[in-house]
Amino acid sequence: MTDFWLSAGLLLLAALALLLIPVLRGRRRQQLEQDRTALNVALYEERIVELDAQHRAGVLDAERLAQGRAEVARELLSDTEGAEAPRAGELGRTVPVLAALLVPALALGLYLHFGAADKVELTREFAQAPQSVEEMTTRLERAVQAQPDSAEGLYFLGRAYMAAQRPADAARVYERAVALAGRQPELLGQWAQAQYFAADKHWSAHLQALTDEALKADPNEVTSLGLRGIAAFEGERYQEAIDYWQRLLAQLPEGDASRAALQGGIDRAATKLAEHGGKPVSPAALSVRVTLAPALKDKVRPDDTVFIFARASHGPPMPVAARRVTVAQLPVEVRLTDAEAMMPQMKLSDFREVELVARVSRAGQPTQGEWIGQSAPVATRGQPVQTLTIDRPDR
Repeated sequence: MTDFWLSAGLLLLAALALLLIPVLRGRRRQQLEQDRTALNVALYEERIVELDAQHRAGVLDAERLAQGRAEVARELLSDTEGAEAPRAGELGRTVPVLAALLVPALALGLYLHFGAADKVELTREFAQAPQSVEEMTTRLERAVQAQPDSAEGLYFLGRAYMAAQRPADAARVYERAVALAGRQPELLGQWAQAQYFAADKHWSAHLQALTDEALKADPNEVTSLGLRGIAAFEGERYQEAIDYWQRLLAQLPEGDASRAALQGGIDRAATKLAEHGGKPVSPAALSVRVTLAPALKDKVRPDDTVFIFARASHGPPMPVAARRVTVAQLPVEVRLTDAEAMMPQMKLSDFREVELVARVSRAGQPTQGEWIGQSAPVATRGQPVQTLTIDRPDR
């Protein structure tokens, strides 16, 4: 901020110079004109004295004395007319000096009222890494105060409040973010999570509705999946907790630090389920590795769409789980679960056996394409990675 005020001060000095230098120059020019006029008057008076002395000495008669006086007067008049006349629009010295002082003061007042000095300072602060969660939270609070209509700022402030164990504050912030940005699945999940912990882990119909809405819009919304698992575990619905956490685990990339903690939660839920006389049910899931036959590499384009899906072996042809990639991504390994269901009422877990299909469709249509690969019927649970090769025309 010091650099900003130093730059502003230099600009102010430049502005003052532009205002005051012309005034000072005008005063100097006026003084020179006054000095010149005074000299001409003095010379006139001296010449008149000489003419009078010559008249008294008899050198000049009365007629020639009058002629001499008239000639001296014309010379004085000519010199005076050659001087620059004062400008009619001259403001004098007071007005420009007052303007030089008041205009910068007025500009400074207007900047402090309408300007963005607080945003400039926040930008400088965010350029440096915070030293603690408290410092980051304070910065975000100031950012939200400066930009109260920023849904993004509210979102990050809510995350900071959750990290600082302030779920009630986070819930209020997320509510504002939802009002600004709309009912986006991620925001709904974060809002529900904050309310859950603010209510001392008490599940309610409102939280159920929020997470239902989030998962309907995005079946893979991670916060809602994790929260549903927590709520189910706290309610001793251990199989339900396992199911939600398995779906969440499928969304996390390999090497993610949270995978170990999540797997630990699944294991604890399985232990609790066994203690209550139950047996964990393996979730429906299939890992599929899709490759392209070498003979087809020159017949497809990198941006051609590839649909990878599972459909019931004996049932409707509609896919029960599907993923979409491109030829450029092949070979690729994907995981099909209930999270990839095309319709909520028809999921992978509803079937004991399915067929796996991979289809290249240049038009981007999942039901028809140019090339296809298909597997024999396979069980939906407890299977190793399935290999699928796209190797024949789609008829």
